[in-house]
Amino acid sequence: MQIAVLIKQVPETSNVKMDPDTGTMIRTGTENVINPLDLYAIETALKLKESSGAAVTVITMGPEQARKVLKEALSMGCDKAILLSDRKFAGSDTWATSYVLSRAILDSGPYDLIIAGERATDGDTGQVGPGIAAWLDIPAVTFVSSIESCVFSRLDCSRLIEDGYQKVSVALPALITVVKEIGAVRLPTLKGKIRARSTDIPVLTADSLSAHKPLWGLANSPTKVVKIGKATVARAGKRVTVDDKFTADNAVDSLITFLAGKDLIQKESA
Repeated sequence: MQIAVLIKQVPETSNVKMDPDTGTMIRTGTENVINPLDLYAIETALKLKESSGAAVTVITMGPEQARKVLKEALSMGCDKAILLSDRKFAGSDTWATSYVLSRAILDSGPYDLIIAGERATDGDTGQVGPGIAAWLDIPAVTFVSSIESCVFSRLDCSRLIEDGYQKVSVALPALITVVKEIGAVRLPTLKGKIRARSTDIPVLTADSLSAHKPLWGLANSPTKVVKIGKATVARAGKRVTVDDKFTADNAVDSLITFLAGKDLIQKESA
């Protein structure tokens, strides 16, 4: 069995910055990590590798620095890695990104199973996985929480739905997106890190892909961000600093007065 795992390099939550002119995320010059939810996709693939002898290829699209997350995936146990990197891909929305990834999957495959995380923490759309399945014209099963079996070109699994779980049986090749419930994520090993350091990671560019049309980049992305704004606090708060007993007594008096003014407590008269 051949498995492809799709991962994404995302900024740490505290480092997210947007370009006000293009409406796209600034990914250079920031500390980036594997999208946390993609770690569960890697873990799912590695469990299938252990149980069925599958070969696992991890794929990402991003700048040259995205090699870092591919190396981490290799150190966890993935067999091969592919980097899609080209300035022509810059600014791609979920539609264009899913197209590029689908071309890379076709060119480097065939794969029996494609696994992705539930969503990315930077965009939070959950659209790329199903989008890839649409481009490849294969079935997609989202929010997979457990896999019962994966034999004889068929995958039996459970998916998380609003009121419980749904049993699904799907013919392969197929794409699934997984949730955290799929299992605890393993850590990279020293042996894995040593192997990852020496593993060659091929780079696919726009010219490398067997694409009929260049449906990528900001110019070919139908989703446009027309305005960027920051959330503001509607009500200004009041901060009281306590340095000693005197200021502590004043802080308590201020709190009591405030709560009494809102009719939340009854202030005793002196």
